[in-house]
Parts: sequence; C-alpha cells; structure tokens
Amino acid sequence: MIMRFMLLPWKPELVFTGTSIMGINPETGKFCSHADFWDSIKQNDYFSQEGLWDVLKQLRIYKTPDLETPKYQILKRTADYEVRKYTPFIVVEANGDKLAGSTGFNDVTGYIFGKNSRSEKIPMTTPVFTQAFDAELSKVSIQVVLPLEKDISSLPDPNQGTISLRKVEGGIAAVLKFSGRASEDIVKEKEKLLRSSLINDGLKPKTGCLLARYNDPGRTWSFIMRNEMLIWLEEFTLD
Repeated sequence: MIMRFMLLPWKPELVFTGTSIMGINPETGKFCSHADFWDSIKQNDYFSQEGLWDVLKQLRIYKTPDLETPKYQILKRTADYEVRKYTPFIVVEANGDKLAGSTGFNDVTGYIFGKNSRSEKIPMTTPVFTQAFDAELSKVSIQVVLPLEKDISSLPDPNQGTISLRKVEGGIAAVLKFSGRASEDIVKEKEKLLRSSLINDGLKPKTGCLLARYNDPGRTWSFIMRNEMLIWLEEFTLD
C-alpha cells in the first residue's frame, strides 16, 4: 500500500507492505475480522508504538527533483530497506574515481547537453548513479539515466571515447535511503550496513553496489537530500 500524507506541505510518501488476513463468518459469508502484519515492524498489535514510529519515520523530508526517474515497483519494505523491481533503462556512463566521487560527471552530462554525434539535447533525469563493480568498491563508473522512451539503437553516438551507452536489464534491488552529504566513508558504511541486513535476512546480494544521488549538492540543503544505496539481488521471492 502506497499513499501520500497530504496534511504536510511536502506530501511524504508512506509505504506499507505485508499480509492482510480477513476472517469470514461461515454462517453469514461476511467478513468478521481483519488483521494486518507489516513487514517493517515486529509488534503488529493494535495501536503498536513500533507501528506509530514506523509511520513517523516516513514523514521526514526527502527532496526529489521533478525529473524522470527509472521505473520500479516496491515489492517489500522492511525496517531497514526496500526491495524494488526495476524495469530496464539505458545509461550513459564514464569511468569514475570513487563511489562518492564526481569524476566523469561533466563527460556524461555533456553527452545529454548536446556533445554527441547529432548535437542532440536530451532531457536530464535523476538520480545520478555511481556504480562499484567489485567487492572492494574500487572499480567505479558514473552514470546518467536516459529518458525511458529512448531506444539504444536510435541514440546518437558519443563524441568522446571515454563515455559509452549501456542498457541496464533491471531486476530486483535492495535499497537503503539516507539523507545528508554522501561522503566516501558514509557511503561505504551504508553499503556494509545494507549488505549485512540482506545476509541476515537470508537474501543473496550480488557483488558491488550503486549509489543514487538525486539532488544538486550546491543547491540543496543536506538534511533534505535524497540518497540511496542499491544492491542487486541474485533472487527474491515473496513469502
């Protein structure tokens, strides 16, 4: 269940996943009981304090720019992370220096601003990804997602040999959301925390990770920045 809390000016999104159990009176054929069990809490009692705190945590401000983003469906939300199913998307990417770095950013944004074989300007999207492909988080690329209506065969070629186009096939990812400045130490801490949570929950995280940064750091207060740590999963089934 996904809803907007309209009483606050920033209209935060509330997400609840879990199981609803409905009791039916065999004599009347009508519902006689209803119990919800959220994935994000352990105490599912009526008026659970843990449940109230789970709601309050979701009311905080995360600024998400009004730009196109990769499409995903939330399959499960726990106390620590979301599990999302992403549809395929295309990125323009270049080599980066570190997970929280910005090396290569001007190259990939230059492509969408017209530095390509057709001088074609392509709308900006969000977030900017940096992806680590190895366990040490040292082999990194920086990526900008291209609009979903674009097909990789019809896109203009890059002018620079240092950047390339790639189709990401999508799949299932676990996502940890956080705010503030995404320094290298903080990012690595979030990756370690998310990976540990996944392993403790019996899931199989793939090697590497992605850092998603949604905001312009020069124009956004740090406490409302939206950052996400993503780790692709080998497999996932809803219990």
